[in-house]
Amino acid sequence: MAKNNLQKILLGVATGDALGVSVEFKPRFYFKENPVTEMQEFGTHDQPKGTWSDDTSLTLCLAESIKEGLDLGELAQKFIAWRNDNYWTARGWVFDIGIGTRVAIERLEEGITPELAGGTAETENGNGSLMRILPLIIYIKDLEINERFEWTKKVSSLTHGHIRSIMACFYYLEFAKKIMDGIEKFQAYKELQTDILDYFESSKIDVQEIEKFKRLLEQDISLVNEDDIKSSGYVIDTLEASIWCLLTSSNYSEAVLKAVNLGSDTDTTGAVTGGLAVLVHGTNDIPKEWIEVLARRDELINF
Repeated sequence: MAKNNLQKILLGVATGDALGVSVEFKPRFYFKENPVTEMQEFGTHDQPKGTWSDDTSLTLCLAESIKEGLDLGELAQKFIAWRNDNYWTARGWVFDIGIGTRVAIERLEEGITPELAGGTAETENGNGSLMRILPLIIYIKDLEINERFEWTKKVSSLTHGHIRSIMACFYYLEFAKKIMDGIEKFQAYKELQTDILDYFESSKIDVQEIEKFKRLLEQDISLVNEDDIKSSGYVIDTLEASIWCLLTSSNYSEAVLKAVNLGSDTDTTGAVTGGLAVLVHGTNDIPKEWIEVLARRDELINF
């Protein structure tokens, strides 16, 4: 179905996102009796079946910008156009936006340098840059690690400029890079425990910030009990949940359904998980009935 990795990423992200839209914010215990097993309609945001959210809209903005050569000023304008003019929305309107992203886009509108728009306070570590960052790997995968980190920092910082959000995005992209290089997912996870830790330490990143990634960098997160996996809008929770879902599943649908059924920030956990899961399993592993109902399906497939 997808002819290249960019198309693959967009379909993987959008499908996981759309699965979670109708049940966003519902607590985990709700899913024990009402598990999501297929695309649903209406619900939280009262949207038709197959509708994806801001996660995919901003991912598409970045993907389009990458095809055009990746200019941060142009990318900022796409974010503004999404917020104000419904650019790259699923069905013609914005129905969901994170606080950090909204504030950053307001700063972009005021003309701030794009790399300075994102919040830098510790309390501003939502998952709003992680949810849209994956297409960047297409642009940076053949660069040196320092350059990959710097580009990650720049693109994350349009909405989220704290080092923790940047580190989370970097880990996620480095995982994707290894998968795209043909490395098996558990081997990729193991290699990252050395590669990422070495890079963070050599970059003189605050030890307390590195400590936030301890479960990913020092433990086997696939062995963690589901009850100890969080699925809030906090960037570390989303990153951990997505890696846990990927490692404890055997196909695309199992991974994204596991993500959505964790509850809370269901669309973003689904989107972030879906992006990696499709790189591992391929687009043919996404159920056809899910693809069929996706908003702007043809544009995603032919991107």
